[in-house]
Amino acid sequence: MTIKIGCDHAGFALKEYIKNYLKIKNIQFDDLGTYSYDSVDYPDFSHKVAKEVSNNGANVGILICGSGNGICITANKHKNIRAALCWNEEIAKLARAHNNANILCLPGRFITILQAEKIIDVFLNSEFEGGRHQERINKIENE
Repeated sequence: MTIKIGCDHAGFALKEYIKNYLKIKNIQFDDLGTYSYDSVDYPDFSHKVAKEVSNNGANVGILICGSGNGICITANKHKNIRAALCWNEEIAKLARAHNNANILCLPGRFITILQAEKIIDVFLNSEFEGGRHQERINKIENE
């Protein structure tokens, strides 16, 4: 698995920390930007990650902006993307188990690095339950 990771300027510091955390855990990732604190538009990086996860066989993505909302809204515009804004471990577990989320969105200004580590661990290690949850997911693209 290679995680696609991206952020805007508000998520840059947390993204850099997460990259080091993933290296320690021997988890491969591709950093799709941004690469500094310079002000940028979050949709540019959210689209990059979502396209990779949707089209190129990446299993999951991680996106970070200040609140997590903008990147999540943008990512969910893409076919076969189920991006979930997660601010604690329970939400991350449910996002995977019930929604088969494939992009984790983090609110960089509202969680600590320790919280981010725990959320990422739960997200990456939780399994989709299928069944009635798959039936619900099937309805997302059908309207």
